[in-house]
Amino acid sequence: MSGPLVGALVAAAVLLAARPRPLPLVGPPAGPTPGAGRPTTDRVARLRRLSPLLALLGCWGFVGGTAGAVAGLVAAVVVHVVAARAEPRDVRREREAVRRDLPALVLLLATALRSGAATGAAARQVSSALQGPAAARLAGAADRLALGVDPVKVWSELAADPGLAPLGRALARAERSGAPVAAVVERLADDLAATGRAEVEQRARSVGVRAAVPLGLCLLPAFLLLGIVPLVASLLAGLEW
Repeated sequence: MSGPLVGALVAAAVLLAARPRPLPLVGPPAGPTPGAGRPTTDRVARLRRLSPLLALLGCWGFVGGTAGAVAGLVAAVVVHVVAARAEPRDVRREREAVRRDLPALVLLLATALRSGAATGAAARQVSSALQGPAAARLAGAADRLALGVDPVKVWSELAADPGLAPLGRALARAERSGAPVAAVVERLADDLAATGRAEVEQRARSVGVRAAVPLGLCLLPAFLLLGIVPLVASLLAGLEW
């Protein structure tokens, strides 16, 4: 069993280490390559596909027999579920970037609306002024508005985006009710600013709690050496043997 097992593990390692081969270009590139970060994503995808197989072979090789096969199947299922639920690094970074840029984006949009610009024009100006995934998603909504799509539908679709959901819901609600869009967006900007300040204060308060344990571990030896040990030594020296 060891020969096939070693061969399978070596083949899996080769597949993981192999770099994806780029496709040949038919013509000159028209712009930046859209899949600039795809090799890392492809490697992560291959790792997710091969992880259950590696877990199965590993358990089978270490345990052996029927028990090893059963343990390998259980381990493969567990690894597959955990790998499927794991969030890729690129997705996490994009989500954090959208969350970080949303208050500034909403504030600029409120300023553009307050200056008298229409909703679509204001969204286009803000998306052109900012960089990042949040501005790119808002630019997509502005393009749909420019094509004549119903604004309620556009903002409702934006509300389905987890990162821009607060802005999409606020704009869709304003379009349905006829409320002033500038006032609604300004109120959302104030709410996001207050939420951001509360999160910063919460993180600042948690720093003291997190620093208490390492600080205590650093001070405890000094307290023992400078306070407890001399006291015990003096007590022992005063005893009559």
